[in-house]
Order: sequence, then structure tokens, then C-alpha cells
Amino acid sequence: MRVTGTHMSVSPDTNKNNENLNDNLPSLVEVTKVASKVGLLSFGGPAAQISVMHHEFVETRKWLSEERFLHALNYCMLLPGPEAQQLATYCGWLTGKTLGGLIAGLLFILPGALTMAVVSYIYAAYGETQIINALFYGIKAGVLAIVLQALFRIGAKALKTRLNWMLCGLSFCALFFFAVPFPFVIVAAGAIGLVFDKRDEESERPADTSQSHPSAINTLKTLAIGGIVWLTPPFLAALLLTPQSVIVDVAGFFATLAVVSFGGAYALLSYMAQVAVDTKGWLTAGQMLDGLGLAETTPGPLILVTQFVGFLGGWQNPGPLTPATMALLAAAMTTWVTFVPSFLFVLAGAPWMERLYGNAYLASALSAITAAVAGTILNLAVWFAINVLFTETKTASIGPVAVIAPAPGSLDTILFAIAVTAAILVFWAKRGMFTVIGTTAALGLAAKMLTS
Repeated sequence: MRVTGTHMSVSPDTNKNNENLNDNLPSLVEVTKVASKVGLLSFGGPAAQISVMHHEFVETRKWLSEERFLHALNYCMLLPGPEAQQLATYCGWLTGKTLGGLIAGLLFILPGALTMAVVSYIYAAYGETQIINALFYGIKAGVLAIVLQALFRIGAKALKTRLNWMLCGLSFCALFFFAVPFPFVIVAAGAIGLVFDKRDEESERPADTSQSHPSAINTLKTLAIGGIVWLTPPFLAALLLTPQSVIVDVAGFFATLAVVSFGGAYALLSYMAQVAVDTKGWLTAGQMLDGLGLAETTPGPLILVTQFVGFLGGWQNPGPLTPATMALLAAAMTTWVTFVPSFLFVLAGAPWMERLYGNAYLASALSAITAAVAGTILNLAVWFAINVLFTETKTASIGPVAVIAPAPGSLDTILFAIAVTAAILVFWAKRGMFTVIGTTAALGLAAKMLTS
């Protein structure tokens, strides 16, 4: 299996076996088991989460071909919202149809949402999260090794042409050195691929229609039903409480963010923090940073930091309810309005994307986007490594460009040693992710106990 590209060749037998989804569709029980595993291992942001899904759906079980997985990933990169959760939904849809997509997407969110609810309560009630931080201290080092593994795997599959290597490098430079908004990078890469990645249309592969029967009527039905489901809880909250309730307030704010959140959580953090801290007064700037730290070290997408914000907003504005009750309701509402649109984008759009699968023009654009995604993962890996392995960072100037850099002498030697151990487990010992995460968590907890 090789990534779609200018020089790609696929044998007829391989193509047939990989592309007919109905040949070896797993049962919903199997999809649920794998989706549960992915959700439990979804530490470290989108790069590591994509790596987990690639390992489970493509490498281990071979339910999806490399090309179809990257096709799904490219589409999810174009959508607003958490791309890893959307990719989980798409993979579930490909292997288990609509119910499989709902199960996979929900189980990707659920472990992180439940964990965040617990740590948010501990934080709000007791103001102490040392035990939690100790548990997740070493996990960050393990996640770093997993991110690097994802970078090598996706890079090896995606970077097959000189154009793709160039786009990968330009994508990394645009994001890391010039802070170009992520959507601009992806759109520009797709346009470049469409213009410069010329391929023989005779190699265009017909779409597999066994899973894809798109129609405008079905799409509109999906959007209408999903829209009603999405907006019903905020509407009921306004009726049962008051329109001025904090639950209604967080619903309106985060529902708006959900449909404009291009570029992932980091692209929204500045605006979200400004509104939540300065305008709404739901939490302080220090609490916002604490919430981000908790979201980075717990499973699930980073955008679950919104749940922490909603929780504290409800805790500090309980109205007629107890602080804990209002906080949990506000957190649940925040998570609901944040993630439901992502299900809609995938379930409504995936059939159309599958119908276009194999189109030569679309393949040119998506191949270029895949290369840009590799550059994005490289940017995330560098950013993550700097922030994980060093206790202090600074802004360094390279000519007119300002970039984040580690402060001299701030290397966390203990965490660096754990990261090296994780890399040995991943790249040399070829251990599974449960082993890597478990080992690094135990090492981190032991290190914190010994140094406290």
C-alpha cells in the first residue's frame, strides 16, 4: 500500500482487496472495542491520536487502506473542530456505517470528558491537582515518542515526490516561524497540488460506491436532524432556567466557536481565553493556564479545555443550583455543543468525499494537503518537545522572525530520561502503546514521589 502520488503504483489485486470496504467489514462489537482502545490512548494531541488510529485501523487490523485513511484525514483537516475526533468518526463510519461513526466518535471523546470532569471537580473543590499532575507527568514523555513515531510513519507514506517534500518543509516553516494560520497553509497546499501535481487521468481509480450513496436530500436530512439534536439542549436550558443562565451563556459561546474553529484548539485559545477571562469572568487567567495543562495531559482532544472553562463558569455562577450541579451541567453543555457539529460535518460530508475518492484532480490536491499535514505534525512535535522537555521557554528572534525556544539550562533531565526510555520502547523494543503509556506513567509518578 502506497500513498496516492505522482509515481504511485498499485497492483490490481492489492487495489481490489484494499478498496472494497464490504469485503471484510468488522462487526460493531469489533469497532467498539477498537474505538474504546483509541479513546483510552488518545493522549498528546492530534499527532499522537492520529498515530493511534493509523496503527489500529490500518496497520494492525487492515480494515482501511493507507490511501483511504489519508483521504479521510485530509478531509478532516479541512473542517472546523478537532480533526482527530472527526477522523475517529470517519474511520468508524467507513468500518461500521453511521452507527459505527457515532460509536467511534463518541468513544474518542468519552474517556477524556469523564477524566476532565473529575479533575475539574478536584481543582474547583480542593484547589489541588498534585496527584493528577504526578500521574500524568511521565505520560507526556511517552506521548512525545508516539508523536515522533506518527511523524515518521505518515512522513514515509506521504512524502513520495519532490513537490511533497517541498510542501512539507514550507508548511513547517509557515507555521513555526511565521505563525501563518493553519487553514491558509492547508488551502494553499491544496491549490499548489492542484496546479503542479500533474498525473495521468488514466490512473484515476473509480470510487467505491459500496459505502457511499450521497444525495442532496439525504445530506439535508442529516444536517436538519443533527441541527435539531445539537440545539435542543440549549433551547431546553433556556426554557427551564433563564436565558441569562450561565448554561445558556456557555452554550451560545461554544456553539459559535465550534463552527468557526479552523486550525485546531491552539488557533482559538487566545480568543477563547480573552472572552472567558476578561469578558465573561468565568475564570482567571491563571486558572485558564491550569486548565490547558490538565487538557494536555489527559486523554482526548485538547479542545476539551472548553469543558474545564464551562465547569468553572458554572461553579462560580451556580444560580439556584449547587455549585457542583451547575458546574457539571455547564461542562456537559459545553462538550455537547462543541462536538456535535463535528459528527455532522463527517456524517454529512463523508459520503460525498467517498464518491470523489480516486478522482485525479482531487487526489492531486489531497496528496499536497497530506504533505502539508506532515509539516504540521512536525511543527506540533517540535512545539510539544520544547514545552515538555524544558521547564522554561523564551521568544527568540531570527532576523524579523520571533520563535519559541527553550531557555538555556531549563532541560528537565528526569523527563528527558523518561522520554529516551519511551523512545527505546517505541522504536527499538516495538512495544505497544499501553506498555509505553503505562511505563512512562509509572516512571513519572515514581520520580515525583522521590523528588517531593
